[in-house]
Amino acid sequence: METIKQKEKDYHNKAFSEGTRKKLDKYYLTARSSSAFYRECLLSNCEGKSVLEYGCGPGSQAFLLAQHAARVTGIDISNVAIAQATARAKNENLQNVSFCMMDAENLDFANEAFDLICGSAILHHLNLDKSLPEIARTLKPHGVAVFFEALGHNPLINLYRKLTPRLRTEDEHPLLQQDLKAAGSYFGKVEIRFFHLFSLVAAPFHRLAIFGYLLNFFETIDRFVFKLLPFTKKCAWIAVIGLAQPKNHSTGVQRFERRTARP
Repeated sequence: METIKQKEKDYHNKAFSEGTRKKLDKYYLTARSSSAFYRECLLSNCEGKSVLEYGCGPGSQAFLLAQHAARVTGIDISNVAIAQATARAKNENLQNVSFCMMDAENLDFANEAFDLICGSAILHHLNLDKSLPEIARTLKPHGVAVFFEALGHNPLINLYRKLTPRLRTEDEHPLLQQDLKAAGSYFGKVEIRFFHLFSLVAAPFHRLAIFGYLLNFFETIDRFVFKLLPFTKKCAWIAVIGLAQPKNHSTGVQRFERRTARP
């Protein structure tokens, strides 16, 4: 397991240092509607609150959240990501945001520490049996967790992933239906919004003036198809996942007791 984490760290250090994932930018440009919905969810739940962002870097949501939240903490396994995010925060003179290296599957925070926990494209890099309990443990009873995640059922997207192995880590696992259902073991309320089926077709036209019009067209088709044929949501590219009402688990209590016993 530690080997997996070291590989993840090495990959993301290289990605942040060299910008190796910029080849995916044209696809993330098509994620306009999902990104906007994700940010809307964050902003509606962060005002004056304590926030934890899973996975951070110089382009993370922590900088937007810091404009509204009382306190923002960002964690990442990559020391390069932490250094870049810290440098940006310093340049922008942000006093209420901090970044630190931490294992997302074993958080060094007390129970019920945060009002909002969020992350973009992070859960599918983690062991959900370890990370979901930690999110539930550190989220306040009336808090909310929101995650922006890639899904793993679309065969064409999976073929592209298979053909471009250097653009991702070998151990990442885009979320499947059983992963989404697993969240119900730790949260009383799980809400999922699905995005992007046909809108990815606009990606090759991202440099053209017609890109915005094409994206609007395909986004409309996506909404229509998801509403008319709900089973197609399984083949969506992105899901925005909302988690609330964290459940109490004995493992969480034991962790809390152990940590509060520290000098």
